[in-house]
Amino acid sequence: MTEAHQQAVILITGIQAAGKSTVAQSLAERLPRSVHVRGDLFRRMVINGRADMTPDPSEEAVRQLRLRHRLTAAICDEYFREGFTVVAQDVILGEHLTETIELIRQRPLLVVVLAPRPEAIAAREAARGKNAYNRWTVDLLDDSLRNETPRLGLWLDTSGQTPDDTVNEILTRAWTEAEVQ
Repeated sequence: MTEAHQQAVILITGIQAAGKSTVAQSLAERLPRSVHVRGDLFRRMVINGRADMTPDPSEEAVRQLRLRHRLTAAICDEYFREGFTVVAQDVILGEHLTETIELIRQRPLLVVVLAPRPEAIAAREAARGKNAYNRWTVDLLDDSLRNETPRLGLWLDTSGQTPDDTVNEILTRAWTEAEVQ
């Protein structure tokens, strides 16, 4: 591992269709001794009793979301302690970003927020095979990202970038601009 890319936990967030999964996987593939932690995996593990987030979430949905974030943080910490650079990704907006940063104990912790413009999100959503916006709208989540999420870490407008462009920008800037305490 180069000194510029020392071992770290890299937390990538943004709204659905921002490119988190693709970018996180590609970034992990370009780093030595790395893992990709997909926060949504913990949501999908719940077979019965799952309460998904909605624009007006139930207490149970928020409780399960916080559980998902605690599990993500614990997994990040364990892999990091074993010498891995951890690339974790999930939709973590608003106060949940600050909470998740506090849950992850290992440092350095680099936060990267993928924030393409709403029209780029809508175009990406239309082009992919799944529909993340069945109950949410692009504008509603984008508003939450831009107006309720603390400006921590490195925020990237990836509207005109390919996933490879975004990974290159993360590799160039994250270790100097994305660190949070």
